[in-house]
Amino acid sequence: MEAARRIDELTKELNEHAYRYHVLDDPLISDGEYDRLFQELLKLEEAYPGLAAEDSPTRRVGGVALDKFEQVAHRLPMLSLENGFSDQDLRDFILRLERFLNEPVSTGFSAEPKMDGLAVELVYQQGRLITGSTRGDGLIGEDISAQLKTITAIPLSLLRSNSDLLEVRGEVYMEKQGFADLNDSQLAQGLQPFANPRNAAAGSLRQLDPSITAQRPLRFFAYGVGDPESTPCASQTELLDYLRQIGFPTCPYNSFCIDIVEVIRHFERLTSIRHQLPYEIDGMVVKVDELGLQNRLGVKSRAPRWAIARKFPATQATTTLTGVEFQVGRTGAVTPVALLEPVNLDGATVSRATLHNQGEIDRKDLRVGDAVLVQRAGDVIPEVVKPIVDRRDGNETPIKLPSRCPACDSDLIKPDDEAVTRCPNLQCPAQLLRGLIHYCSKAGLDIEGLGKRYVEQLYEEKIIREVADLYTMDRQVLKGLEGWGEKSADNVLAAIDQARKPPLADFIAALGIRFIGENSASLLESHFGSLDKLAAATEEELIEIDGIGEQAARSLVDYFTNERIIEILSQLSQAGVSPVAAQKAAAELALSGATLVFTGSLTKLSRDEAKKLVKEHGGTIASSVTRKVTHVVAGEKAGSKLTKAREAGKTILSEEEFLSLVGRARE
Repeated sequence: MEAARRIDELTKELNEHAYRYHVLDDPLISDGEYDRLFQELLKLEEAYPGLAAEDSPTRRVGGVALDKFEQVAHRLPMLSLENGFSDQDLRDFILRLERFLNEPVSTGFSAEPKMDGLAVELVYQQGRLITGSTRGDGLIGEDISAQLKTITAIPLSLLRSNSDLLEVRGEVYMEKQGFADLNDSQLAQGLQPFANPRNAAAGSLRQLDPSITAQRPLRFFAYGVGDPESTPCASQTELLDYLRQIGFPTCPYNSFCIDIVEVIRHFERLTSIRHQLPYEIDGMVVKVDELGLQNRLGVKSRAPRWAIARKFPATQATTTLTGVEFQVGRTGAVTPVALLEPVNLDGATVSRATLHNQGEIDRKDLRVGDAVLVQRAGDVIPEVVKPIVDRRDGNETPIKLPSRCPACDSDLIKPDDEAVTRCPNLQCPAQLLRGLIHYCSKAGLDIEGLGKRYVEQLYEEKIIREVADLYTMDRQVLKGLEGWGEKSADNVLAAIDQARKPPLADFIAALGIRFIGENSASLLESHFGSLDKLAAATEEELIEIDGIGEQAARSLVDYFTNERIIEILSQLSQAGVSPVAAQKAAAELALSGATLVFTGSLTKLSRDEAKKLVKEHGGTIASSVTRKVTHVVAGEKAGSKLTKAREAGKTILSEEEFLSLVGRARE
């Protein structure tokens, strides 16, 4: 049958191209050609669903949600590693090997970055992925096959196989940029951001609904197999090369080292570049390279004798929780912040850390006076991990959120459907200040010269209290402020004057309405075209807009029907603030109806400039590749978003093509 033959051809061809892209970094065809082949396969499979192959690239979009994860036993244990914290620990490790063998280790070592992700096992039978599971306790893990199959870097079938059964082990991780984008998306939806990339990767894999996992920017590196005898390899170095040949990506910073001197030198190199890598690593794994020697050395307790993990200097430290400060955000959320005895953590002095909310405090049983473990991963805010209970002397005191707002003394409330406690007073000084900062920031109207420090100064000097006050500031008063002068006063007033007719979407975002970010604001502008029409919209009308959920709709109605908000908007109108909607000649706008995602580094535009161009030309911005996305703009070193876009059949644009599309090609 012609259709069956063509489906088989396309499946093999697309999987080969995916391998060359993910593993070899050497694509043979353009993004456009890949998209064309993918779409051809998709249409054939829709017409002949019974002919679709199990390893078809079209099958990476998720599946049926589970009620719970089933347990699965590892055929061979997934062992933990002995840790080393100094160069001497590495030397001692090699001395122990030589004492055990009664001879020098002369065949060298494999030195591999220790990825900060989640260890998994992938079981292939006859070259096809059958099951995938977490490490668990090393003996029994959880079956997350459906979730792992959504990760494009994990092959559904091997390019070749020398064994009926192959158990591949590796690390699922999330790159730093993907993590940042995911947290932006979480915040835009009013959800709790993830603490670090490892937690984000683990949380993404443990989604019962694999379609959610499919939306997360997960990556994979293979580092070994359960049984080396199932491969034709004699060394770990050969094994890593073999894994690449059959379809798996491996870390490009793996290195063969002939002796301890080279091992230490490679660790020093990784230490010097770790913060420049696109992903988090938390050390280096050193393995005896010869597999036969590994077999002779065997295991001790739960760890192999032939390997050690050389850890980086601790990004965790112990200090004392001396007190708690309660901060009020612009939407009234009251967040507890730990006050700590200053401690050096990953090269930075830390004296404050987030406690998230009362639920987290209770879950961890934190108390003022506790010795606590504090951690800082990457660039995220330090957090208190846990108390060191053994050090308690009975003088510690429980932490309880106040019943009244620390800024305005209003009664606090805790909505049943939220983890946070809130101040409901829209006149709360802390909310007003943070609202002013947001209004002037890049996430708002981006008023030049009014950064956080200057807004705080104007607020403390009682020059501004609400956003309408910005438009009535006096030049003489401004130039007399400490650190100001005639030029800075004139520049700020000119910038404020320009902000009297802001784009409607920017103005909506600047208001700081809960659950309404830049993208939602653009949707609202496109749908209503004016602030008056938006303010008059019902919850039912708002929910009908694709991209506006129930929480956002309810928040909008509550906001625009609040008497104090009505008064503030009236004051802004009287001050000459008149938001301008984008021209409604939709057919004339190059990106009308389009939703774009940017990935990689742009060379001719900043991200903010690119987003502005999209809005100006009728498009909207997304942070991840979803069903609604129509175009993906790929810059240099594009990541997982580009891969997902290819497989989903999205239109791929280079930066030059994007600029040409909006009529803004540059030199």
